Amino acid sequence: MELVKKAEELARKHGVDYYEIRLVRITSRRLFMTNGHLRELSNNSEIGIGARAFNGAWGFSSANDRERFEKAIETAMKIAKLSRGEARIYLGNPVRDDVELGVKKPFTEIDIEEKLSLVKEIDRLLQGERIVSRSVNYGDSVVETLYFNSLGSEVRTVIPRIKLGFSVTAKENGEMQSFWKSFGGTLGWELVEGIDLHHWTSHVKEKALELLSARSPPSGEMDVIADPELTGVLIHEALGHAVEADSVKNGDSILAGKLGEEIAGEGLTVVDDPTLPGKFGSYPYDDEGIKARRVEIIRDGVLVNYLNDRETAEYFGLEPNGHARAESYNHQPLVRMSNTYVEPGNWSFEEILGEVRQGLYMLGDKGGEVDTANGTFTFGAKIGYIVENGEIRKTVRDVALSGKILDVLRNIRAIGNDTRVEFPGYCGKGQWVPVDDGGPHVLTRALVGGLR
Repeated sequence: MELVKKAEELARKHGVDYYEIRLVRITSRRLFMTNGHLRELSNNSEIGIGARAFNGAWGFSSANDRERFEKAIETAMKIAKLSRGEARIYLGNPVRDDVELGVKKPFTEIDIEEKLSLVKEIDRLLQGERIVSRSVNYGDSVVETLYFNSLGSEVRTVIPRIKLGFSVTAKENGEMQSFWKSFGGTLGWELVEGIDLHHWTSHVKEKALELLSARSPPSGEMDVIADPELTGVLIHEALGHAVEADSVKNGDSILAGKLGEEIAGEGLTVVDDPTLPGKFGSYPYDDEGIKARRVEIIRDGVLVNYLNDRETAEYFGLEPNGHARAESYNHQPLVRMSNTYVEPGNWSFEEILGEVRQGLYMLGDKGGEVDTANGTFTFGAKIGYIVENGEIRKTVRDVALSGKILDVLRNIRAIGNDTRVEFPGYCGKGQWVPVDDGGPHVLTRALVGGLR
């Protein structure tokens, strides 16, 4: 390829030790409807290049104009030359591969009219008494990346992604409450065909209406059962970001220096796995050309791995484990999670429920905050239920869970046998990347209070 030869020539000219190029083609479609009105129907295509060069420090440049691709490569090399630093990176052997994530029914073969009919049908199903607002959001994309570097690696990947979400807001006596549901994966149209739309649209309406008459939650430290979705966000936010090796290296993680230490209760195993088939955060190679692989973060309560990239792997003396990800060709890769989850234990949900004399059962993710440096977090749940003597009682709303990461991990005393990894979303860290997370029902102890 002419671009490879040009990059080699520029590297020799500028005395650059290492470079890597990502040539990316993105095609995407999005439909967005609120209250029966189509707000967006778009079909976009873009080609761009992201070039990085290393000379003890990184230089980066990008372009989406073919006439400027060579200029972007040279600019990255000039920046690296001027930024000369003392850092080192993992190099390893060159890799040559060509991987397309296959799907059963490509969404690229589905007419836009059929996708619009889907959105309109969901909008119709979401209508109902006391439902004052509703929205439907559909998106799909195909990202084709050709990666090459100065070691001789050449990796082509093709990743399809599809996501469908809908929400409602219910109102009564001046009170408003919302509920929502999302589906997504590295899948084709078979994802849509597998969704029971009547069930899930009824579910979100019922939950929004249920929240209208819910009470405020109690406050204080108590037993908490997290459902698989809340377990996933708890592990992603409270633990996952703290094991990203750039945070550890920069002194922003409470888990610095704790590799090999027991940081959680016996039986807890946490994994980040970008190779899970069909999940929203899956990919075959990261954006540094490193093959993706399953990484155990915690094994039976012991911290055994950080997530890393070429630079942090070399810094900590570890093997790179394929977790450098960039939002697009015009972003530099950062250490990021993919599909993060808790492996199943051996408790049934009924057994976990029977353990709780007084506590809360909390379901879903309503966002929150985490401070990885201090080891504290606060997350909201979509809905909660008071648990008394092993039985689910009244509904509570606007309920939040908070605590210290290590305390909550050590307080886990029951891990369910019902792990689910099916809660797609986008993780922000200055850049947005698709992720998935989940786990089983988990019983721990934490501070509970209201969001209001």
